Amino acid sequence: MPQSFRRRVRSVALVEQLGPGLVTGAADDDPSGIATYSQAGAQFGYGLLWTLLLTYPLMSAIQLVSAHIGRVTGRGLARNLSSVLPAWLVNILVALLFVANTVNVGADIAAMGQAAQLVIGHGRHVFTLILAVFSLTLQLFVPYQRYVRVLKWLTLVLFAYPALLLMVDVDWMAAGRGLVRPQVAMNRETITTVVAVFGTTISPYLFFWQSAQEVEEVKADPQAEPLKRAPRQARREFARMRLDTFFGMAVSNLIALAIMIGTAATLHAAGKTDIQTAADAANALKPVAGPFAFALFSLGIIGTGLLAVPVLAGSAAYAVGETRGWRCGLEHKPWEAVGFYSVIAVATALGVAIDWSPLDPMKALFWSAVINGVIAVPMMAATMFVASRHEQMGRFTADRPMKVFGWLATAVMAAAAVAMFVTL
Repeated sequence: MPQSFRRRVRSVALVEQLGPGLVTGAADDDPSGIATYSQAGAQFGYGLLWTLLLTYPLMSAIQLVSAHIGRVTGRGLARNLSSVLPAWLVNILVALLFVANTVNVGADIAAMGQAAQLVIGHGRHVFTLILAVFSLTLQLFVPYQRYVRVLKWLTLVLFAYPALLLMVDVDWMAAGRGLVRPQVAMNRETITTVVAVFGTTISPYLFFWQSAQEVEEVKADPQAEPLKRAPRQARREFARMRLDTFFGMAVSNLIALAIMIGTAATLHAAGKTDIQTAADAANALKPVAGPFAFALFSLGIIGTGLLAVPVLAGSAAYAVGETRGWRCGLEHKPWEAVGFYSVIAVATALGVAIDWSPLDPMKALFWSAVINGVIAVPMMAATMFVASRHEQMGRFTADRPMKVFGWLATAVMAAAAVAMFVTL
């Protein structure tokens, strides 16, 4: 067998193993995340790159635990949380998640419309509506396996940001120093930005999405079963989940690093430090890095929005539907899971309404980050508790490294939540 053919076979096999983790990691770099990373790079240069090196193992751990729970139990995270938390507390957390996700959808859709307007010159609200309807249509009418392939292909738009680094003059020595230790004074503005980076990178909606997608993978494969019932599949599935999650989170953090480095090398170096949105970053790049870099950054915003909006709306639908005992899942037709798809439609419609309303999407996004920072802590603690319970996980409770890094991630998010309130 020719060597080139064997390499192609191995490449195809690798891509086939990537799914929930890759899409989840890519969706983490949504337009609001791009705005946060751009603001960090523009305001502090290379000084906060270390935050993304720190978040990688923590983010990977909690996402792997979420995937582990879904694959072992065959049930989504919300249903599992309902078995360890009081119903009233789960309902409050899910309601807050829905609010935060809807505001995030609104901010992302607004950023997509603004990016389209920057490229074409007009039609911000029209493009916002068109992109929202397109995203909703994919979720409602495209079969799950085909839909997942669409999301996988959309992850390629993220590489617009590493490509940006080829067009700008980066001080790689300064970037290297920023990766290993803080290069800025830890004042109120710095702490607020660090909290924002942590809150953007480790977000509750990602836990629900990846866990639910593992359940979807089981439903889509006639030969697959929850690992509690099919322990013979465990070794292969755990290896796949580790590869998928570590790779997906690596993509997420590397893209965030590319955005932060690119904006540090251009906007910070040019003294343009007042960046509020992803569209602001794209617009500020035009005179500094040239029209091609500006267009690349803008199109990346639209692509990442198309990837992230379904994840935000879908994770809210899984959380609400699972706590209510509804039929949930993208493999169902809309008329087979009316409640589930209604939540997706309502979240998307409210997101569009936010864009058309007088509400400032960036202020709304700030408060959604506050909500996320608060609810992430009990959700992460309950998730770790579920992963450690033999009653739910059987023989497949989380191993020691998952527990150590999962609880460490919970502690870091608790500290971030406290820091957020202190800086308020």
